[in-house]
Amino acid sequence: MLSASELANRLARDAEAVCRHYLSAGRRAGNYWVVGDTANSKGKSLYVHLTGPRAGRWADGATGEYGDLLDLVRETCDLVEFRDVADEARRFLNEPRPDPAASRRGDARTDPPVDRPADERAQRLFRMSQPLAGTLADSYLRKRGILRASLHPSLRYHPSCYYRDLVTGRTHSFPALIAAVTDPGGAITGVHRTWLDPDGAGKAQVEDPRRALGGLLGNAVRFAFPVCGPVPVMAAGEGLESILSLSHVMPAMPMVSALTANHLAAFELPPECVRLYIAADADAAGRNGIERLSRRAQARGILPLVLAPELGDFNDDLRLDPSRLIASLRAQLAPEDASVFLPSR
Repeated sequence: MLSASELANRLARDAEAVCRHYLSAGRRAGNYWVVGDTANSKGKSLYVHLTGPRAGRWADGATGEYGDLLDLVRETCDLVEFRDVADEARRFLNEPRPDPAASRRGDARTDPPVDRPADERAQRLFRMSQPLAGTLADSYLRKRGILRASLHPSLRYHPSCYYRDLVTGRTHSFPALIAAVTDPGGAITGVHRTWLDPDGAGKAQVEDPRRALGGLLGNAVRFAFPVCGPVPVMAAGEGLESILSLSHVMPAMPMVSALTANHLAAFELPPECVRLYIAADADAAGRNGIERLSRRAQARGILPLVLAPELGDFNDDLRLDPSRLIASLRAQLAPEDASVFLPSR
């Protein structure tokens, strides 16, 4: 049985065939497949790398969504559970498909070289990073009101992290906040990178200063999760800084940042969970992610409760007034959770 990363790598070896099957409204443009969106609309907002070390990786410039070909299969087929995504991928891989390039050349098909799996590259990048405390990334988060980020082992700093412009192909290096994406057992399956301005002015001035690498499906960046033992109450949301803001005022509550609405919907819930707080995001994709995760939670007998910010997101609330954020959360949490996770009045 192939793992998620192995399935993604197998799909990436035949990225164009995957795109022709699941995104038939698109077309090849150089080394990319371009299409409108994951709903297979006409357009050119979404692009998929067909060759090179990023083969199979895709991003939608309009929504900010991105992922690998497993994520693409999930979205185009409207699947949620990983087993269904894996079954669909295996079905596709087992079907014979003509090779247009081979038929034009009249020769046999040869597979491209196998790249190092994305999860291995993610693990290597995290190992090469350094502790967060006192770094530019720590300073960046402190300016956003997140003062205790260095206590989280899932966050690290890289002083010169590789960045590639997906349009021009040019490469640069910037300092970066590195967040480990882990599976339920705590193994690193991916990383999330936030590239920063070397002068400390905020995020780097690039087209997309946030990107993920590796296996996100079902996984997340975790905060205050126990190494072992049950997780009866937890919070989940999309954005890293939004969840870090909630963790700043509720440091003992286990939380996850799934990084996108689609990955929030597919997050693998702990088996012992009783109540799930879902941090709201105001856009349409965010609402869809909340609804899909809520349905999955209810099907498991878990009570989903939505936490709503007063402003644009929870980081805006934290920077405005931490005490006001705490008061707002107190009104939204179950009384027994408010007494455990929020500061006493």
